Amino acid sequence: MPERGLRGVFARPFAEQAAFFRNKLNLPSERWDDMLREQHDRAFVVAGAMKADLVADLRDAIGQAIDQGKSIQWFRGEFERTVRRHGWTGWTGEATRRGVAWRTHVIYATNLRTSYQAGRWAQMTDPQVMAARPYWRYVHRSIEHPRLAHKAWHDTVLPAGDPWFNTHYPPNGWGCKCSIETLNERGLQRLGKTGPDRAPDDAVVPYTVPATGETIELPKGVQYGWDYAPGRAAAETALAARQNRLETLDTAVARLNVEALVKSRIFDRFFGGDLAGEFPIAVLLPVDRAALGAESSVVLLSQDSLAAHVARHPEITLADYRKIQTILDKGEVYKQGETRLAYLAIDGVTYRAALKRTLNGRKNYFLTLFRNESGTRSKPGTRIR
Repeated sequence: MPERGLRGVFARPFAEQAAFFRNKLNLPSERWDDMLREQHDRAFVVAGAMKADLVADLRDAIGQAIDQGKSIQWFRGEFERTVRRHGWTGWTGEATRRGVAWRTHVIYATNLRTSYQAGRWAQMTDPQVMAARPYWRYVHRSIEHPRLAHKAWHDTVLPAGDPWFNTHYPPNGWGCKCSIETLNERGLQRLGKTGPDRAPDDAVVPYTVPATGETIELPKGVQYGWDYAPGRAAAETALAARQNRLETLDTAVARLNVEALVKSRIFDRFFGGDLAGEFPIAVLLPVDRAALGAESSVVLLSQDSLAAHVARHPEITLADYRKIQTILDKGEVYKQGETRLAYLAIDGVTYRAALKRTLNGRKNYFLTLFRNESGTRSKPGTRIR
């Protein structure tokens, strides 16, 4: 690719960063490590924010900061208004002015840096870019309190997409400002190199997870929860979505993200009642979304509905709830109202499920799930779709 073409790739508005953040799904979260590593490519969380509307408003503020280049001072004002409006209390940092400044900085900087680096991953792994600039250079940028391991990685040049970056792609810890730069042959020579380096042979160190007491191994110099490449899972999801398109790319990405989150440990905690709020449980087929007249294709499961239903029907298990996407995809719509759909599906056993959209059309909620062990239809229905 000629240099002029490459400048066009990198000079365009940073749509990849905005797309990465837009394709996340909102989740309730009690602790910052309810989700780890590449799960953050799929969901937006703020530790301690359990109410859906609170998470949505915080998400909107960060989205504006990304799309419009808003400052941290602006975000702090939005955060203060959001917290007051929702009556959110008990969050880490609220007790002091310094604590508020620290917490808002963590939320703002972490989301902007990870989304930026995720957008860069999408740009740098473009096949044309990789062909023209086949090397990645690690760049250490922290001036104050530099991390010695990160400083040692400065100017390390490896083939683009080298597996070392799967665990060492920045940020590599809270507040890490390191980045990756692409290089062509000329850039490699300017660094006095005749070829790429060997990946650093970093030792692993044991780390005990405070919440669980579990001991794990981390690459030396990489903090807990940061041993992944922001944007890598999102890029793989987007590629899979293009290969298996539904109505739109965004819908296909949402479907794959929901599938991964429903399989995750955080859904285990949600099903067990440890987390409040709402969880994305499925994505509607285009025909069902049209039938409902819904703005969104995502179907939400509220903790209140889940807890009430499980209390009345203990025979319905976590494994059953993980089948909801299959039930909606393969089931017959045997009853349809202005705001509701009821499904009948056979997957070893017979399932009946129902969902509704809100009157304003903005959200869809999963209502009930029933199973009949006989494997026969518990209720005859007329195929609507």
